Amino acid sequence: MKTIVFGGAGFIGSHLLKRLVEAGGYDGLYSVDVVAPRFAVDGVSYVEFDVRRPAPPDLCGEGPFELYNLAAVHTTPGHEDWEYYWTNVHGATHVCRFADAIGAERLTFTSTMMVYGPTEGEKDEDGRLEPVNAYGRSKILAEEIHRSWQAADPVRRKLTIVRPGVIYGLAEHGNFTRLARALRQRRFVYPGRVDTVKACGYIADLVESMMFARERDDGVFLYNFCHPERYTSADICSAFSRVAGYPAPRVVAPLWALGLVAYGFEALAALGVKTDINRARVRKLYQSTNMVPRRLPAAGFAYRYDLVGGLADWRRVSRATDFD
Repeated sequence: MKTIVFGGAGFIGSHLLKRLVEAGGYDGLYSVDVVAPRFAVDGVSYVEFDVRRPAPPDLCGEGPFELYNLAAVHTTPGHEDWEYYWTNVHGATHVCRFADAIGAERLTFTSTMMVYGPTEGEKDEDGRLEPVNAYGRSKILAEEIHRSWQAADPVRRKLTIVRPGVIYGLAEHGNFTRLARALRQRRFVYPGRVDTVKACGYIADLVESMMFARERDDGVFLYNFCHPERYTSADICSAFSRVAGYPAPRVVAPLWALGLVAYGFEALAALGVKTDINRARVRKLYQSTNMVPRRLPAAGFAYRYDLVGGLADWRRVSRATDFD
């Protein structure tokens, strides 16, 4: 068997390909992406291709192939609404047409917890879908495109859909990396509250869950992925303090005040001064994403890491600084 990972150069894709190399037994492993890999993995062939275009059946030579579709525009905020649809929906269509053309029987697709939208109450896999942005809406459409591919040959085709929360780990370069930097520099203040629930999970467990799911015989297996425990923003900051010795933040700033500060940074960005701070990101820090994983534990998957364990492992494998 050979494997193609569309979007394999990204954070999750790079870790997935590393795990597949370690597992062995593959005649070929291919990453298909338009960007350089987050980190290169020996034994992987890197193919430059944009999933927004139809993929030729001979893109990676002769199969048979199993497929992973991780390709997406996902940073929010950060893109115009049309960009999420253009990549996430067109990409899903082209990957599924490619899967049909080469006769693939197994396909894994990464969706997102943002199909549920921000939520204070717990939402498991049967929870109502209430996306509030183009990213979440585009991923719902992409899920349905993948379901249509599986439904065209439901006996032979196997589809896994995983909805990850905030995933952290080596080479993440995202929310947790920014938080670690802010805590280390004593720049973090809580935006309006300390009890915001954030569904999050460690990259090693996410990859293992995908390996676990691909061995199942379900026609469609859809699951949420995050730590089973409900971690708040205070829990996350406390875990960083425990693992790395960073001073624990104690200031809770009014949301309106942070909004004014963020507006100022937006004005600087309009003048060409690059910044990661804006009002939308402040609101994200305030809003809970209380997604709950029910199906994965029920299926027998055993998590290896809790939050402290995941951060400790990330720090252990980091090279330049803590949590790089």
